[in-house]
Amino acid sequence: MRRMRSAFLGIALTCLVALSPAIAVASPKNAGVGSNYPGYTVTASDEFDGPAGAAPNPRFWGYDLGGGGWGNNEQQVYTDSRENSRLDGNGRLVVEARRSGGGFTSARLVTRGKFDFTYGLVEARIQVPSGAGLHPAFWTLGNNIDRVGWPACGEIDILEVVGDGSRYSAGVHGPTAIGARWKRSMDGSIGTNLSAGFHDYALIKEPGRISVGIDGNIVGTFSAADLRPMEGWVFDAPAHLLLNVAVGGDWPGPVDSTTRFPAPMLVEWVRFSR
Repeated sequence: MRRMRSAFLGIALTCLVALSPAIAVASPKNAGVGSNYPGYTVTASDEFDGPAGAAPNPRFWGYDLGGGGWGNNEQQVYTDSRENSRLDGNGRLVVEARRSGGGFTSARLVTRGKFDFTYGLVEARIQVPSGAGLHPAFWTLGNNIDRVGWPACGEIDILEVVGDGSRYSAGVHGPTAIGARWKRSMDGSIGTNLSAGFHDYALIKEPGRISVGIDGNIVGTFSAADLRPMEGWVFDAPAHLLLNVAVGGDWPGPVDSTTRFPAPMLVEWVRFSR
């Protein structure tokens, strides 16, 4: 879990309006590509095509910047430098944590104000880094975060990995009637180390229901019907995507001498289906 701390000035667009040329639609690379989940058809995607060293497409991706712990006592400072986020020239996005003097830099890419969705399927093909103190994630926040704050905006963690890469974690965070936070989470193993290769991570948003999947298999479901009386379901509303690699903090703990830097998270594509 990471919380938003910087304000955003702008208007969050609806999903289809936000599908600008930043997201490849029926491009040669993804023409005919189908979703891993029955009943869904890919309507838009970012395939990260472009020259090595290029920035992620600014018409789709923006940045959260700075340090300050991000609500979890994290150690990294997020930048928009090409050292921390770039295309690799082979159809992949690189989101990379690096040592910088006595600290760390990294990137936190967001689609806020550029792409959002209320219902549908979002998938990303990702290879995560592993190591003590590393915390790569693919997740969402509600678009109304600047108005209502966290956790009232809702947070969905599609994928979080800490430590050696042997286990995944997914979860949802929402508000209670007295302004506190409730959460539901689950973790597990798919029988292989997630950092050893690419895997497909998915979020399916339906009215009153959230499902997360890995490699075409649903691994967890969260439902409004399962909440306690004081817990509020806030997920039937527009949300935006985030990709980041955090360093240190309350959950993964500190890095140690075995942690390797640079620590890249590689993303082959992000796709939206309806």
